[in-house]
Amino acid sequence: MDVGRSEHHACGLVPDGKRLYDRPLSNDEVALVGVLAGLTGRGKVLVVVDQLAAFGALVIAVARSLGFDVADLPGLAMRRVADLYPGGG
Repeated sequence: MDVGRSEHHACGLVPDGKRLYDRPLSNDEVALVGVLAGLTGRGKVLVVVDQLAAFGALVIAVARSLGFDVADLPGLAMRRVADLYPGGG
């Protein structure tokens, strides 16, 4: 989840890389619950955010309330990961 002030960009992947979700998502509890709750029953879920404080706090609270694990991948680390792949990152 690339978190932002009023809108996030969410991308949901399964282990083989297939995308379940890849689009903007409003920073609104109802919207977040709607999307994240749709992942229940799919096995272990890990929600990754690019910042733990401020804008990411609601995403983290909703994910944890649903029993999902949460991890943080800061922007600089994400940039480094993207640099490992060929193409535009």
